[in-house]
Amino acid sequence: MKKTMEMMTAAAMAFSLAACTASSNQDTADNSTENIEETAAAQDTSTDTETAEVTVNETLTSTSDSEHVIEVSGTEETYSNIKVTKTGDSDQGDEADFYGDNAAIFATDGAALDLNQIEVETDGTHANAVFSYGTGTTVNISDSVITTTGNCSGGLMTTGGGTMNASNLTVHTTGNSSAAIRSDRGGGTVTVNGGSYTTDGKGSPVIYSTADITVSDAVLTSTASQGVVVEGKNSVTLNNVTLTADNNTKNSDKSSYYQAVMIYQSMSGDASAGKASFTMNGGTLTNKNGDIFFVNNTYADITLTDADIINESDGVFLRAEAAGWGSEGSNGGHVNLYASKQDINGDIVVDSVSSLNLYLTDSSTLIGSVNAEGEVYVELTEGSVWKLTGDSYVTSLTCDADSIDLNGYTLYVNGEVYTAGTSSKGEAVDMTVTSSGSSEGHEGMPGGEKPNGMGEPPAKP
Repeated sequence: MKKTMEMMTAAAMAFSLAACTASSNQDTADNSTENIEETAAAQDTSTDTETAEVTVNETLTSTSDSEHVIEVSGTEETYSNIKVTKTGDSDQGDEADFYGDNAAIFATDGAALDLNQIEVETDGTHANAVFSYGTGTTVNISDSVITTTGNCSGGLMTTGGGTMNASNLTVHTTGNSSAAIRSDRGGGTVTVNGGSYTTDGKGSPVIYSTADITVSDAVLTSTASQGVVVEGKNSVTLNNVTLTADNNTKNSDKSSYYQAVMIYQSMSGDASAGKASFTMNGGTLTNKNGDIFFVNNTYADITLTDADIINESDGVFLRAEAAGWGSEGSNGGHVNLYASKQDINGDIVVDSVSSLNLYLTDSSTLIGSVNAEGEVYVELTEGSVWKLTGDSYVTSLTCDADSIDLNGYTLYVNGEVYTAGTSSKGEAVDMTVTSSGSSEGHEGMPGGEKPNGMGEPPAKP
């Protein structure tokens, strides 16, 4: 049975006290409520979107390490018009990242938690704001403001097969390794509609996906890291989203490149090995620094439909190339890139251990060169055109006679010079490949079960 507003204060205090007594070495919790009226104003995110406005009637607070302000386990609960503040740290990184230790608001064990008109502020290490853990657990949050300032403190966090549904949020994170929309071991399903999501920290993309994440009609801004990272057999879908990424800091030394969207497999065991997916329908992607797409140590489908993709740097459009993850010699990127009604401006680089199938349909255009040491197949249909901006090298080509504009350059198809004004019929590259590196016993950890003896995971981007 859902709690009414009159019961919310007592319930929150009970949750906090339960967490406190569970660990004898924790400081005594400072849990209090204040009957106040205030309107929460989000931090300036330098976007044109409106900030969610929250009317707050009560404040719930915890200052203790490894403690929740609100914990809901196996029941249906509703909270609205509250402010939740959380300080205190967790020194157990896996417990916090995988299983919700120290999160301000934590739902688990099949809980159904509805949050509306709330403000959440956390200032601590591993202090995620709103956390959904476990198969059957669902968190619905709407018209709310989330701010986190500590390292390893995401805005929305989903693991172990949980579900997160968010609408019209203003989320701002400033710490390192603090994605605004975040998942970790065991993944889950995340659906976001509307709102503004901004990250300022190193290693803090707006979206870090080890889950199936869909974001629609939202503004996403990263000022230091990638805009989106997809790890392993997981997905991100953007529908009519405005994404701006300025990746200008590094969280590891495994790659020298910067990028707006990275798809990879770390082999840490946090994400199952398999085909990743990135889909963008409409909207705008603005890349401030480096490459637009970077795929390594995995294989992936990238699907672009009528999206406005703007590269404000001198980086390439797509780089499929080995980096420091996986086993040397077999850790390239393998990509199926599907473009419909899509303009692609920029070069494509495919190294010797990587491969690409590029499908341009429905009057799509490619303006750029393909510099490939690995296998590349290009297919142009339904009035699509490729205009070269440099000598290019592909393994196989399917096109009509008027599909290729050489623009004064030379196109080599399997080592042979392509003759302008001729049609061609080729075959796609076989993409039955897997990520390299050892993760035996770690892949697809069901329900995000706790690992045994895994040691330290590889560094992430």
